[in-house]
Amino acid sequence: MSNPADYRPSNIPTEPGVYRFYDKNDRVIYVGKAKNLKNRLNSYFGSNLAAKTYRMVHTAVRVDWTIVGTEIEALALEFTWIKSFNPQFNVQFKDDKTYPYLAVSLSEEFPRLFVSRQKHIKGNRYFGPFTNAWALHGTVDVLQRIFPIRACSQSNFNRAVATKRQCLLGDIGKCSAPCVGWISKEEHSALAKNLVTYLDRNPTDIAESIQFDMERAAANEEFELAAKLRDQLEALTKTTEFTETSLNNNFSADLVAIHEEVTHAAASLFSIRAGRIIASRAWIIDLSDVLEGEDVISAALAKIYLETKAPSEILVDREPTDIEALKEWLTSVAGHKVSIAMPQRGEKFEMMRTVARNAQHALIQYLSKRSNDVAVVGKALEEIQEALGLPELPLRIECFDISNIQGKHMVASMVVFEDGQPKKADYRRFSIDDDAGFDDTRAMNHVLTRRLKRYLAEKDIDVQELKLQGGSRPKFAYPPALIVVDGGAPQVNAAYQALLALGLERIPLVGLAKRLEEVWLPNNSDPIILARHSEGLYLLQRVRDEAHRFAINFHRSKRSAVMLESLLDEIPLLGEVRRKALLDRFGSVSAIKKATVEEIAAIPGIGEKIAMIIENSLRSESSTQGPIDLGTGEIRG
Repeated sequence: MSNPADYRPSNIPTEPGVYRFYDKNDRVIYVGKAKNLKNRLNSYFGSNLAAKTYRMVHTAVRVDWTIVGTEIEALALEFTWIKSFNPQFNVQFKDDKTYPYLAVSLSEEFPRLFVSRQKHIKGNRYFGPFTNAWALHGTVDVLQRIFPIRACSQSNFNRAVATKRQCLLGDIGKCSAPCVGWISKEEHSALAKNLVTYLDRNPTDIAESIQFDMERAAANEEFELAAKLRDQLEALTKTTEFTETSLNNNFSADLVAIHEEVTHAAASLFSIRAGRIIASRAWIIDLSDVLEGEDVISAALAKIYLETKAPSEILVDREPTDIEALKEWLTSVAGHKVSIAMPQRGEKFEMMRTVARNAQHALIQYLSKRSNDVAVVGKALEEIQEALGLPELPLRIECFDISNIQGKHMVASMVVFEDGQPKKADYRRFSIDDDAGFDDTRAMNHVLTRRLKRYLAEKDIDVQELKLQGGSRPKFAYPPALIVVDGGAPQVNAAYQALLALGLERIPLVGLAKRLEEVWLPNNSDPIILARHSEGLYLLQRVRDEAHRFAINFHRSKRSAVMLESLLDEIPLLGEVRRKALLDRFGSVSAIKKATVEEIAAIPGIGEKIAMIIENSLRSESSTQGPIDLGTGEIRG
């Protein structure tokens, strides 16, 4: 790594400007802007830098800058350079798919309608992007019936002109066939402009115009034209029904929301015109190299509106850092006034919550796909091996978690990840008799002892002989390459005592503490801190969270059964058979409380008299206690 003192510049101007850091290969690795270049750049060469900023300035070997006149010019130049250089330490956006656009080639003599996955040809109007290609093609089919402009390539159009023979689309009424003179150039251009107007604005104006033309044609006894206009009106009504929502017709805006996790974020965009959601899109942002304090929402707006024209209103779920400068820049780029606001209430606020949920869902989908990526999983396992000094890759990881409430109803879970993926067939649950006063550490020692004793008992079984007898290798016969426990130093040391007692202390063991995600080793006073963007840490978190989920689910089911049985034990005339019948029929205390006397009496062996006793007992139990059942967590009512 370089020494920043070797390239620290002097005589830095105090004017506003944009600066670039370069690495040893002369690649731009970071672009930033500043109102005062001297103050901003000097901050990179001080002490106590944040981790990612420290890494960036030690990766760079030089920095230069460009002076501009205003903060708006600095903002515009920063966005332009980020788009041009794609610097490593700036916010990066990633699409996991290419979205199609609906395009109209207004610059051509006879404009055409087509679907494109590229959006850069000058003179074309683009609408979208659309997340579902099949739905877009269905929309195109309807639009061609309403506005029958040509959709053929230029070579096909020239061939039709030369042969004086229209194509199939003309024959079936989806093209007005300007190639053979069915419609004039001016009339065809008017159709294309009406289509753009429809896609840009409220379709009500177009519908009223078609209705007026249809009635006029009918009055003039031009019944064929009136019938064609009637079909267009019906198609327009149909497509409007498919795209309209319950939003106000005057609602036209773009909504942008960000959902951030530790290592990644997602940006979601909804484009709403005249109360219709006409397009939606999402981007994934890798935060592993993004400098601390970077404004993700500003970067998202720059990314979006360097590629498409900004509407008059943009709604966001968080306020950009330089909101006034950003509004001025967007206004200058769009050619009309652009406002940026955070909705606080009403339909705009509710729609923003929907956009935010879509951002969260996009990130969940991306991380789910990513966790199955062989290269990513391989990197995670390598990072764990290196950080913990393991002799081999931890291809089989077993994680243990303890769940209880105030030391009661204690259970434990064991989950297994092989090759970085959960192996649910090997999951195990442990019930722990807590009458002896078990706590988390004693319970962890107890569970590890039980699991490893099974390993020692089963590891030497002859698998081939077992298969000949129709059996399979016992699940506990597989040794873990790494044991992970949910907790810090006390839980790790308790688990290590179990390994020592069985002579298995060579099995690698770590604990993952929730508060700071510290990795603890046995008998170590200081934890290992993995980088927040580490793939290895992310995998350990997934394993730990899965163990916690599995333990909680088991704990809830056991706790409910215990509470049910304890309550039923106190009811007169209920023996074991009747308690079992109630348990099989209703399953929970809440269900029994909600049941009528007739429903309880219908259970074989109970009858109306005992059903009345059950109802009265449960009612009196609820009335003598608070509104929340502290044993089951149920809300009484």
